[in-house]
Amino acid sequence: MHIVVTNDDGVVAPGLLALAQIMRELGTVSILAPDRNWSASGHVRTLDRPLRVREVTLGDNTPAWACDGAPSDCVALALCGFFSEPVDLVVSGINPYANIGDDVTYSGTVTAAMEAVIGGLPALAVSVDSPDNHLGMVDYQAAATYALKITATMLRQGMPKGLLLNINVPYLPLEKIKGIRVTRQGSREYHDRLDKRVDPRGKPYYWAIGDLPTAQAEPGNDAEALQNQYVSVTPIQMDLTAYRFLPEMNSWIWE
Repeated sequence: MHIVVTNDDGVVAPGLLALAQIMRELGTVSILAPDRNWSASGHVRTLDRPLRVREVTLGDNTPAWACDGAPSDCVALALCGFFSEPVDLVVSGINPYANIGDDVTYSGTVTAAMEAVIGGLPALAVSVDSPDNHLGMVDYQAAATYALKITATMLRQGMPKGLLLNINVPYLPLEKIKGIRVTRQGSREYHDRLDKRVDPRGKPYYWAIGDLPTAQAEPGNDAEALQNQYVSVTPIQMDLTAYRFLPEMNSWIWE
């Protein structure tokens, strides 16, 4: 089993190292991740320039590869033969903040897993719901433990093509997490506003700012699971077709 570990926070992020270390219990691990932070980058592929990759050494002397492209670029390189050994599985994370609801369209963590699914491989995205005002280092132990448990289960049970698992772990000590819930994707409300400013040359520039996004916890969704101290595991499909609307749309009279 050859597992590629990536993320969107950059190759030196501690969550990446925690994930790579625990995935070694399942097979050979290769690390290929961005050389800088790509948080909220979405599903980016670099097509207008070459990608450059350099070898780096992580904090525990683990060798890794740093790419100057996006998370999805890293996965695409891995699937196209960057490593001599074929890839069997891609695991992305561990992101220091939750990726729930509409976050999945923004998250480089999740879209890196999507790139693997497009390439025909099983994939997981792993995030931990640490508080936004958290001081000090984030503890990834519980999230890594559940990532291993869920990955092993997925490999044993099998995954249909076209799906990935989006995993969100409460920021709690391992013994206080109540277990795992299979959830549906909820929704996020973003509170963005535009702050227009003027630079010293008199030219306008803009900051998109606002309060932190909020999530509505509803029965069976990802936000509710986290709120109730459960790990949320959401199967995400690449087919975005709104099937329930097809019959109505087929009744339209096209002019």
